[in-house]
Amino acid sequence: MKTSFIFLLTFLFALKISAQEESVLGVYYNTEKTSKIRIFKATNGKFYGKIEWMQNPEKKDVNNPDDAKKTDPIMGMLIVKGFDYDAEEKQWNNGTIYDPDNGKTYDCFMWFEDGDSEILHVKGYIMGMKFAGREVEWTRTEL
Repeated sequence: MKTSFIFLLTFLFALKISAQEESVLGVYYNTEKTSKIRIFKATNGKFYGKIEWMQNPEKKDVNNPDDAKKTDPIMGMLIVKGFDYDAEEKQWNNGTIYDPDNGKTYDCFMWFEDGDSEILHVKGYIMGMKFAGREVEWTRTEL
């Protein structure tokens, strides 16, 4: 009986963590509302984001530092990569974000403010200095 109770508590705790972890899944407008990014969970358990809509879908990745990629379309690009969920901090960490406006990739973490799963806070930074990065807000929407 005691073993069953402990198993049940562990199972319920795992369900709660999973629900929090997956609350980031969905489609978001970028800050300027010029594109929509779909956040999804890959088979490796990590979270990624792909541009699925743009006001200017013909726009190319002209600022990419790799000359071979400067003619690649931004539409369909994977810009959010490799995030893990940290249940203790209630945020997605250890990922990167690519900014096609300047061709740079930043370390990044994401989170929701308490009780608000409509605004995703996204903060890119360099050299491990989370306090010195740039934060933007993405708004949940539909495709």
